[in-house]
Amino acid sequence: MHSLSRRKFIFQSATAGIGLGLIGHLPASGRPADGKRVGIIGLDTSHAIAFTKALNAEQPDAVYDGYKVVAAYPYGSKDIESSTKRIPGYIEEVKKMGVAIVGSIKELLDKTDVILLETNDGRLHLEQALEVFKAGKRMFIDKPVAASLSDTLKIYEASKKYNIPIFTASSLRYIKGIESIDKKKVLGADTYSPAVLEKTHPDFFWYGIHGVETLYTVMGTGCKSVTRVNTPNTDIVVGIWGDGRTGTFRGTRTGKHDYGGTVFTEDGNKVLGPYGGYEPLLVDIIKYFKTGQVPVTPEESIEIFAFMEAADESKRQGGKSVTLESVLAKARKK
Repeated sequence: MHSLSRRKFIFQSATAGIGLGLIGHLPASGRPADGKRVGIIGLDTSHAIAFTKALNAEQPDAVYDGYKVVAAYPYGSKDIESSTKRIPGYIEEVKKMGVAIVGSIKELLDKTDVILLETNDGRLHLEQALEVFKAGKRMFIDKPVAASLSDTLKIYEASKKYNIPIFTASSLRYIKGIESIDKKKVLGADTYSPAVLEKTHPDFFWYGIHGVETLYTVMGTGCKSVTRVNTPNTDIVVGIWGDGRTGTFRGTRTGKHDYGGTVFTEDGNKVLGPYGGYEPLLVDIIKYFKTGQVPVTPEESIEIFAFMEAADESKRQGGKSVTLESVLAKARKK
């Protein structure tokens, strides 16, 4: 870059108030190879920091195969206070790890090969994801895929249109104990997680998704209807699968925040927990970046969001049973 152009770039970055992180400050292990430059959209969630710390460590785990975060577009929710207040501090944290801060998603896409869409605010995901799809890049979309079932469907429609498979998952899909479950022998399951609410999102899309995804990880797809019991402090959602099995999710808003569950199998009951951290999820993200193969099918991810939307509809109807197909049909019309 010519000195004049460089001065212009630095000036523009500074006047935009976003600061400048230099790619040249990458850890001792050096710059990533072509194809392994990771970009982040959204520095308003702790997930972005956790992933960057793992990938940009001085001696990263070999399982990450040299992928590094080289640039980030920090925004991001504009009106969810718990998210917006994190952005300035997270900008400084990732800059110290060698990440350049850019002023637009377009600029980010020019500097990177694969994308972590980390924006905590699911209302922005459809618009942000479309930019990535049009650039032809693989993308992990952190929870929630979107802030509505209709936007979730539109994102997966775009994935088909642009022929770019996407991967989304909660890190609770990898809760300890789950690796020992023979899913062919699962008779039913009860899972639990915090289910704190955010007024801009459907009830479980914001946080209860963690426990719902744990439930789906062991039960698989095929839920037909749900019934929800709701109180100010607790939700209990009972799902009935097409083969007659039942699975329940308990979402808590008081007491100690914790994650876990019990899986009922032909060989006895298995206990899930504790939470195993972000690393197992990140390993699968890197595999997806390398191969384009998604470890969670679109059908399962869409059904998870239909399950949560049906639970919301059950609440609106005073606890009546609601089919997943009915909320999907409504969402398809939007």
